[in-house]
Amino acid sequence: MENEIPSESFRDSIATIDKEGNRAWIFPKKPSGKLFNLRSYASYIYLIVFFGLPFIKFNGEPLFLMNILERKFILFGVIFWPQDFFIFGLGMLIFIVFIALFTVIFGRVFCGWACPQTIFMEMVFRKIEYWIEGDYSKQKALKNQKWNKEKITKRAIKFILFFSISYLIANTFLSYLIGIDEVLGLYTNALTNDTIGTFVSIVIFTSVFFFVYWWFREQVCLIVCPYGRMQGVMLDRNSIVVAYDYERGEPRHHFKKTESRGKGDCIDCGLCVKVCPTGIDIRHGTQLECINCTACIDECNHVMEQVGLPKDLIRYDSENGIKNKQKLKFTTRMKAYSAVLVILLGIEGYLLASRSDYDVTVLRAKGMLYQIPAPGKISNLYTITMVNKTRNNLPVEIKIENFNADIKLIGKELSVKKEGVSNGEFFVILDSKDVKERNSKLEIGVYSNNKKIKTVKTSFLSNISRKK
Repeated sequence: MENEIPSESFRDSIATIDKEGNRAWIFPKKPSGKLFNLRSYASYIYLIVFFGLPFIKFNGEPLFLMNILERKFILFGVIFWPQDFFIFGLGMLIFIVFIALFTVIFGRVFCGWACPQTIFMEMVFRKIEYWIEGDYSKQKALKNQKWNKEKITKRAIKFILFFSISYLIANTFLSYLIGIDEVLGLYTNALTNDTIGTFVSIVIFTSVFFFVYWWFREQVCLIVCPYGRMQGVMLDRNSIVVAYDYERGEPRHHFKKTESRGKGDCIDCGLCVKVCPTGIDIRHGTQLECINCTACIDECNHVMEQVGLPKDLIRYDSENGIKNKQKLKFTTRMKAYSAVLVILLGIEGYLLASRSDYDVTVLRAKGMLYQIPAPGKISNLYTITMVNKTRNNLPVEIKIENFNADIKLIGKELSVKKEGVSNGEFFVILDSKDVKERNSKLEIGVYSNNKKIKTVKTSFLSNISRKK
């Protein structure tokens, strides 16, 4: 008979909701161990990058910016405008395929090691909570005791620190959206109509972050996050997850180090449950609530050392690895995702390499026919739209490449400011004897500082019958 858990009733509810439907607060035991230390070091690097990146600039611009309102995106110093959205959209598609492939192979390891929600909750706010209120048993006692001087003092300190950090996160997060200069401008200038939007945004973001880390907490991972739902359809028996070796651990029984062991290695201490930040029992098998934080691995290894048994009763492994002792296989599904990912990366690389810093559109003016400005001459009116994606102002000159033509600008000289868009109008005047068709192809060269930056093709309308 296989050592499987017969009951699946645990999947009918979550640890944060009691039988009456009320919120059941989780007080996880303070984690410690090798993997927790590695996660801490990775989190420190993440936090340094998160809070420091908005201050790094390249050519006077942020290194990373996602300005949705102005439709301006900067990735590692490269500016993307709405005209480049197809490149940006393909990049997002590649990221989704990568996440899918990553999940198929490694499960939800992103959630435990790199997700901002987990890093801030477990590595920042939870550590502050341990420092102020103590470990899980003291936190429970503090919650249940009456309001007195001790409880008021600890809760007040916790509130101030949580709100201050939420405020800092909100400012940093907003810096990725509008730029650090705009955020700092709120503190260097008086509150005006120009800065009121920034102020309101900071208040909203601070309130949201504070609500999440003070009250909502692990509910984000259990209820809100779509990634947890996605892993339910992406995982298979070859995916690497945090898993309990039921073949080795069952049947569970309590025993001491000096006693002979006649059953499974699991001593049913329950510490893997107490240390879990989402309140699950990993011994029930893979669950959507598991964020692969590895806290149960460290705790179980510590217990195994104490009782003199081999470690890794809970470990990173696959279902087939535990049940059939199989090593990770590169399955057909993994190969298919990898092939799609390689193809998309190739297309994205080509688009980035061929991307132009300038976009020029020339169209014959709508509703306008040809004109005859002088005997033997024909002219068409055109509109030109120029997009300058660079950080330098751009003087523009246009030339007709395939005809001997005259160009007459309407209004000011053509130019485009840095990171700007400009429009203009001009007449193209041809000799009647050079026009052989009613709708001729016209090639317009766009130059800046005597260097061609674009060739645009359009049409030239005439009345061929008048020449007969």
